Amino acid sequence: MDRNLTYFVADVHLGCNLMDPSAREARFVSFLRGLPEETKALYMLGDIWDFWYEYKDVVPKGYIKVFAALDALKERGVELYFFPGNHDQWTYGYFEQLGIKVLSQPCVRHIDGKRFCLGHGDGLGKVGFGYKFLSALFHSKITRALFSLLHPWLAFRLGNNWSRSNRLSHKSNYEFRGLEEPLCRFAEEFAASQDEAPHYFIFGHYHRKADLTLPCGARLVLLDDWFEGSSYMCWDGAKLTISNTPVE
Repeated sequence: MDRNLTYFVADVHLGCNLMDPSAREARFVSFLRGLPEETKALYMLGDIWDFWYEYKDVVPKGYIKVFAALDALKERGVELYFFPGNHDQWTYGYFEQLGIKVLSQPCVRHIDGKRFCLGHGDGLGKVGFGYKFLSALFHSKITRALFSLLHPWLAFRLGNNWSRSNRLSHKSNYEFRGLEEPLCRFAEEFAASQDEAPHYFIFGHYHRKADLTLPCGARLVLLDDWFEGSSYMCWDGAKLTISNTPVE
């Protein structure tokens, strides 16, 4: 059997207590279980979980069906990749134990003769001081060490409440600005810096779908989130198919 399908998905935000979290998780499990036999790889481009933190001996409870579906894909020979997003960046080895390869953005992958630049998309390009400060704070070893001292009961409630409030504050006051976006400028500069420029840039994070051709000739695609539907993309070795299936 010829495995020629590569799938990309982002911003499922499992565990986020907005709209219907159980239905959203069920849709994602159905998506994973429904990937065809020709599937070669699945790239999860960050914020698959709304909040994730691993202690040395403790990981978030739940998501059993999600991990079971991912394990079934791995047993079928599907390659699984995960990019930490700004909501699920605190991973310390658990995903690797499950056979999921954790990658850092921006990452160029060669897939069926084409070059893909992949990542979650947060922090790429020029960003404000506030975002830089929060990013540095969350990536700080000191912050992580202090957070690990909290009891999991408190830590997960603080983390989940922060994630929910962060999602609500950005839900309705953002519009993607096309080629004027810092992300698009980043892609242009990144392409110019490479000996072989990527053919495709694929990200999530913005909770908006976008599909545009950059001045350098590369195609930039943003995947939508899963709050009001199911957004994913498939590469069959010749073309990209973007699916945004609304909730019925």
